[in-house]
Amino acid sequence: MKFNEAQLEQVFIALLEDEQMVHQVGNVVRQTAANVLEEPIVTYGHIISDKVLIDDDLRAYLSQQYQHEEITENEIESIIRDLDRLPSSDLYESNKAFMKMVSDGFLLKREDRLKKDIYIQLIDYSSADLNTYKIVNQLGIRGYELRIPDLILYINGLPLVVFEFKSAIKEDTTIHNAYEQLTVRYKRDIPELFKYNAFCVISDGANSKSGSFFAPYEFFYAWRKIEGMKTEVDGIDAMFTLIQGMFNRTRLRDIIRNFIYLPDSSKKNEKIVCRYPQYYATVKLFENIKLHQRPNGDGKGGTYFGTTGCGKSYTMLFLSRMLMKSTYFGSPTIILITDRTDLDDQLSGQFTNAKGFIGDETVISVESRSNLRELLQGRNSGGVFLTTIHKFTEDTKLLTDRNNVICISDEAHRSQTNLDQKISINEKGVTKTYGFAKYLHDSLPNATYVGFTGTPIDATIDVFGEIVDAYTMTESVEDEITVRIVYEGRAAKVLLNNHKLEEIEAYYAQCAEEGSNENQIEESKKTMAKMDVILGGSTSHKKHST
Repeated sequence: MKFNEAQLEQVFIALLEDEQMVHQVGNVVRQTAANVLEEPIVTYGHIISDKVLIDDDLRAYLSQQYQHEEITENEIESIIRDLDRLPSSDLYESNKAFMKMVSDGFLLKREDRLKKDIYIQLIDYSSADLNTYKIVNQLGIRGYELRIPDLILYINGLPLVVFEFKSAIKEDTTIHNAYEQLTVRYKRDIPELFKYNAFCVISDGANSKSGSFFAPYEFFYAWRKIEGMKTEVDGIDAMFTLIQGMFNRTRLRDIIRNFIYLPDSSKKNEKIVCRYPQYYATVKLFENIKLHQRPNGDGKGGTYFGTTGCGKSYTMLFLSRMLMKSTYFGSPTIILITDRTDLDDQLSGQFTNAKGFIGDETVISVESRSNLRELLQGRNSGGVFLTTIHKFTEDTKLLTDRNNVICISDEAHRSQTNLDQKISINEKGVTKTYGFAKYLHDSLPNATYVGFTGTPIDATIDVFGEIVDAYTMTESVEDEITVRIVYEGRAAKVLLNNHKLEEIEAYYAQCAEEGSNENQIEESKKTMAKMDVILGGSTSHKKHST
């Protein structure tokens, strides 16, 4: 079935109403504000204004939520004024400041200085969910030009999600036109609206995607799965999974609070909205860590199997925030472990630029084992420390026996699972060495271990626990995160695993022994590279790994 834009708008309204959200037409929303004006402005039947907040909804929420603290009308008005004053001239910085207020809350200085400051949250994140959800269509906004967005989702009067639709019936329009409408025309004409934007949704019915207002089009993605589904969906079905997945009221609040990342500083206006595999993996790992944390559990926090394009570094970031912000864990110490220096550098750069998001100013790339020991001494909670597994081989002394330590290991299939003792004999005598995991577990005996891997093996599961969630190469390709490699040549596809690659290298070594020169061998290798070859597990080329 194909929809025109008006039909698509009505379908989305109906789906959002199914999620217990109230629909209002823009003129109804404007009615109260219009009554205040001496001469309400009406254009083409729309009551228009430059206001994008629904002040009355925000007033009602704050008054109800903080009545026990005896919040005053003046204090409520000061919050609304502060939100209004965020400049639209620097949209990214204003949005960053707003998202910080929405996700982390803020302290309100009291009108009566003798009273204790109030910790304000603009959204009720408790299970009570005492929020007002409104889906508003045909809201006329007067900016530099009059614009009427297709649909806006308001929570407590805050316009957090903007929807833009294009008809799949018209041959000359695509979902990309909806993206341009948002990020070019609306950005130019009504920037005020996007100071308060969490994320955007674009759809033509056949394709429905969400993403950051500041992201390039290719970083808008479908939400192709909801809880309990065994497989992902496409096409019109993905419209339903987007709404039931992202706009379930509990999940939507969780996404707004924990799964939208803005770095501490950014030259590229980065704002990362989670994709569905990152969301589900984070939530499942978080719950599994709670179940397995010592002393009551076995310390096996779980294994996450994620192939190319799963965006594991962001999943680690989302998980770190949830762990650090959770009252259950009481500000744990997180140790991030990689087995290669280049991975450590990559993660270090990302994590040290995410102190505000994680919620801890102590995010440190550790220079040595002794450096880590110094950092952990006397520390009872908090801190994020990044290191490579190799730094644990310096000795086997205890680093800390606390049980509120979470170790998150990258590429857990390699060196970090080896617990065996090795004995080597040389001119100095007999030397005993252990696998890196042995050093790790002796150093942090009561920690809970979580493993991220692209190649799960039995040893991984022995150390980190069962696979909690997985993201396969097939899913990555279907999500358009990775694209299939196309090589020169017309040869049939050949599947190669590591064993076959070793055989090929051995063959070339034999050729050299039998008299083939280096040039002949190199030419042969170049010819092989031109074949349409799928290297086992690497059937695709990474496009984007957030």
